[in-house]
Amino acid sequence: MLDYGVIVVFFATMIGVGIYCARRTTSSAQFFGSDKTVPWWLSGISFYMNSFSALAFVMYSALAYKFGWVPVTVSWLSVPVVLLCAWFLAVRWRRAAQKSPIDFIATRYTPAMCSTLAVLGLPMQLLDNALKLLAIGTVVGVGMGFPLFWSICASGLIIVVYTFLGGLKAALACDFIQFLVILAVVFTLPFLCLGRLAAIDGGAGLAHGFSVFFDRAPEGFFSFTAGKYTWMYMLVFFCCVGSTLSTNWSLVQRYYSTRSDRDAKKMAYLVAALLFLGPPLFFFPAMAARMFLPEIPESEMNGIYAILCREVLPVGMMGMVVAAMFSATMSSLAGNFNAAAAVAVNELYLKAAKNASPRAKMVAARAATVIVGGLVVALAFVMQYAQGADDLFNLSNKVFGVLLPPIAIPMLGGLLVRRISRRAGMVALVGGAVFGLSVFAAGARWAFLREMTWSFPLTSAATVLCLALGTVLWPDGPRERSEVDAFFARLEGEEDRE
Repeated sequence: MLDYGVIVVFFATMIGVGIYCARRTTSSAQFFGSDKTVPWWLSGISFYMNSFSALAFVMYSALAYKFGWVPVTVSWLSVPVVLLCAWFLAVRWRRAAQKSPIDFIATRYTPAMCSTLAVLGLPMQLLDNALKLLAIGTVVGVGMGFPLFWSICASGLIIVVYTFLGGLKAALACDFIQFLVILAVVFTLPFLCLGRLAAIDGGAGLAHGFSVFFDRAPEGFFSFTAGKYTWMYMLVFFCCVGSTLSTNWSLVQRYYSTRSDRDAKKMAYLVAALLFLGPPLFFFPAMAARMFLPEIPESEMNGIYAILCREVLPVGMMGMVVAAMFSATMSSLAGNFNAAAAVAVNELYLKAAKNASPRAKMVAARAATVIVGGLVVALAFVMQYAQGADDLFNLSNKVFGVLLPPIAIPMLGGLLVRRISRRAGMVALVGGAVFGLSVFAAGARWAFLREMTWSFPLTSAATVLCLALGTVLWPDGPRERSEVDAFFARLEGEEDRE
């Protein structure tokens, strides 16, 4: 009962934060973070919490149990990506995006491309979020015995409620609380696992636990790569995670909601530090479980984190673990719900309802949040039945390998390369999407084409080619060139340091 009590208190706190923030959120600008008032440290913690979810605990812990150090290698690929963002993109994102993560597309490229990107990007956001909900259902189902249906529904409902009430500020505040919850679990579980390791041969103490861990580790357990996760795979995954962390809508929000250009950079440095320190702590328990729970069949490896928690945690702590899993997922989903709603409202609704009142904008913002949340929950159930024997890691990679390049490459190109013509963006967006879907369809006959190591490079190359051809075939005229020059003058002006 204590475990259930911990979860109830956790959920009640999230709702309380939403109610508190609702009283202080009076405009759509505040609801979506475009008033640019968020402290860098809070935005950084929120970015970090939004960069992973229970999906990471599920799929990466399964990899840690099976291969050892590999998921740490995969996770550390995010560190140089975020550092590059700090140096080249943080200030540009803060200056480019205003009311939504993609509103700059209308200025840099065309209004039609902005609307098209919203229509194509929203399904990708929904698919990503549905995968994360499915992951939390896996953890809760194994760890607490909750039915998958109700764990998905409960998580989705709580996220929608507090994001509906308080918008981005509620999401940020909950991210901070959830960060503290995760820290409590992440710092506790390794010590308990070390105790179990030490007890294998009748010993005691942390030092003895480490000794057993290194002595009994399978051969190659500490290799940076293993199996199909080769260095070539790591290179492709680096490009994939780079595209995600530099263009994901909810993460872009964290850049443009900060108080100054300097704060946007400081936020990125904080995120890089957290991404470096976190993975060894996160995945050590699953690696240690290989020694004291050696007989887990491969079909059950997605539940290894919950299984070992059930084995080593005292009464009450399992509730904390479930709260931590919910924290990871809820942080990511709340940010994505808010960012997706920002795009839907600012790039679709307000372009149709040009004279909407402030109250109408707030109603639209909250309605869009509810609609996005409902669609994500529905998609999670569809994925549950369509998943079959495929593991979550590969499923998520297949989705991103096809859909990410046509969205991310024109966005980054528009921020960094002045010579790309305005109409080339639409050519790359549509051409890359059509090519990516064609590659995926061809995978029905040639299965290797659906692997990320093939689909992502092929779709990326096609998207870049479309950008180049679009620039050559439809170059900018003098008026369009002056508009692009004015856009880059705003991005490259003297840095605001507050």
